[in-house]
Amino acid sequence: MSLIKLKNVSKFYNNNNNISSGFNKINLTLDCGEFVIITGESGSGKSTLLNVISGLDSYEEGEMYINDEETSHYSEEDYETYRRKYIGNIFQNFNLINSYTVYQNIELVYLLNGFKKSQIKKEVMSLIETVGLQKYKNTKVSKLSGGQKQRVAIARVLAKDTPIIVADEPTGSLDQKNAKSTIELLHKISKDKLVVIVTHNYEQVEEYATRKITMSDGKIIEDKKIVKVDKEKAIETPYGNITLNNKINLGFRNSFNILTKFLLITAVYLFLVISTFSQYSNLRKIDYDQDAIGYNTYFSDISPNRIVINKKDRTTFTKEEIEYIANLNNVESLEENDALIDSQFSMSNDDVYFYGNISDTKSITSNYSGNLPTNDYEVLIEASSYDYYLSSYGESLIGKKISFTDDISTYINSEFTITGIKYIDNENIFYSSGDCTFYFNDNMIKKLSNLSSMRYSNIYLEINDKKLKSEDMYFTIKTSNNLKKGETYLFSSANSICKDFDCNNENIKLSVNDIYYEKSVTLKVKDIITKDNSYRLVQEKKYENVEDILFISLDDYNELFIHDTYQISIYLKDTLKSNATLKELDEKGYNTIYMRDVLVNELETIMGVLQIFRTIVFIISSIALFFISYFIIKLILKSRNIYYSTIRILGASKSDASSILRIELLLDLNIAFWGFIAFILLVNFGIVNSSYISEIIKYFKLFDYLIIYIILNVISLLISNRYANKLFKSSVMNTYREEV
Repeated sequence: MSLIKLKNVSKFYNNNNNISSGFNKINLTLDCGEFVIITGESGSGKSTLLNVISGLDSYEEGEMYINDEETSHYSEEDYETYRRKYIGNIFQNFNLINSYTVYQNIELVYLLNGFKKSQIKKEVMSLIETVGLQKYKNTKVSKLSGGQKQRVAIARVLAKDTPIIVADEPTGSLDQKNAKSTIELLHKISKDKLVVIVTHNYEQVEEYATRKITMSDGKIIEDKKIVKVDKEKAIETPYGNITLNNKINLGFRNSFNILTKFLLITAVYLFLVISTFSQYSNLRKIDYDQDAIGYNTYFSDISPNRIVINKKDRTTFTKEEIEYIANLNNVESLEENDALIDSQFSMSNDDVYFYGNISDTKSITSNYSGNLPTNDYEVLIEASSYDYYLSSYGESLIGKKISFTDDISTYINSEFTITGIKYIDNENIFYSSGDCTFYFNDNMIKKLSNLSSMRYSNIYLEINDKKLKSEDMYFTIKTSNNLKKGETYLFSSANSICKDFDCNNENIKLSVNDIYYEKSVTLKVKDIITKDNSYRLVQEKKYENVEDILFISLDDYNELFIHDTYQISIYLKDTLKSNATLKELDEKGYNTIYMRDVLVNELETIMGVLQIFRTIVFIISSIALFFISYFIIKLILKSRNIYYSTIRILGASKSDASSILRIELLLDLNIAFWGFIAFILLVNFGIVNSSYISEIIKYFKLFDYLIIYIILNVISLLISNRYANKLFKSSVMNTYREEV
């Protein structure tokens, strides 16, 4: 049984559809114990033959046997196994890892074969001593002389300890002294191995040769056995698979061992990180702004920074609790008169009509004409400068009279003096005619707040065991100074419910309830009010619709409708920090309604389609970033094909080499990512000032950082996989020759 046997083996090359022959119809048998020299002129095919024998290149014709096993069916994975078990290579250009030290180059063989770093130190040091390089163990091989480099290459072959050693022009770049030393060292380690040396200088190795093969024009023209040797049995090298820990060690080593490469790749990844953050931030900003679009049928003030608050036990707020909430970090302002916020009122005179909300004067500090209201029946009106009435009359309205014109006029029918005008000058906001804010003094605000509370309450009137709801009978409640506590003027339309159609001196029950409380008073009907007697009874004016007004005393009104604060609203400084504020309020025992969460958006379907479109755009942008990053990293890693070809020559599989590459690029990506995160933290803590970074992360939550981290790592894996597929698409020698 022969170790290696070639039978009519041919090797061809296809270069731009031009077929050329490396060698043709080679028949050859090689065995352990031989020291074979292959010589011939340049281009004779000797190096090509050596590459086929060593499994670095495939062949196209004939059959090569290894221990009598056919190899024509070998896949690249089969050749990887063959090289690992049988072949140790020495090259003219040494094929060392220049960025590694002497120790690391030899250690690499053991790491690829699954040994732990702690297990191999003794063996590596012994091999360094064998080749006489103890002083250079921690020196990068790029700083060694040619002879020293070749000694490292031989030590690496010794570490692999394979039955076959192939050397392609091992002395070609050495001086005579180092050449002789290299050949002597090879001869010394060749006792029980097959050594095949390709050289154009036969005289250098003649005294050690047991066999001389001469090639010319791709054929063997001489095969001369100089010394008869006893055939040795080939012993396969025992090997293990590289461990995950060793892959990680090599990936980390490769990331940092060439500083320029590390800085360039990290810079590319930093560009990828910042670009992805920026694109994702824009996506989040649009989604966030979209969440603030909509309406609510109950709340009229749907400001995105508003939170409505009540207590979980439905009790009233104490002064201390209101102060606590008002002083929370993210609270801009607090509104105790919550009912007013969602109440709409209208005021008009013969010339103008305004419709809008009511507020106190605390928020007005400047930019108004006239004066702030100080008396109960004074008002300052704020509206857009594009409002029809305000643009028509402007400051000439100051001093004019204006009155409530909606249902509130039943309770407050006095005229108000306009003391001031405030313009809202923002042409980007559309204001319909009349949209405005009415500002009153604190006392009038309190009155209006109580009236608003009555608007949102359920009012029931019980007469003669019949319970009537105000909404069903369309009655309203008004106070009269002529009534004492427990007395009422009943509207005439209710008179029919009483016995004999006469409710005078009857006792009735007036009840009020809302989501927070329920109160009732018992009233004695002092008189039935009609259109004819209304002026005499209440002494205010003759009511046109007196049949739907229930008059009660001020004391009874206050008992029913004046109460402590059950519900308040706060306005946030920063809506992006709303979750923290909501959580803090919840932990303190408060229910909250955040306006952003209760909006109805009738364009939700369209918005959903737009969101899908934006997501697609983000994906396309990410793909574009992937290709940009890939092509730049591809250029940076261009010289790394030698490294990955070398570790494959040493026995690493394509899968192993790909894993090491992935780890290397993932590490560079993570350094760029976490470096950027560290910079973000510096900006957050105010150590570094960057408005750009602040704007990017403005809409981010912790989950968003996780999403981006996953996206970036996936992109890095895709880059490494694409590069690896390109790098390892063919045989080792083709990969080694090509510019990847």
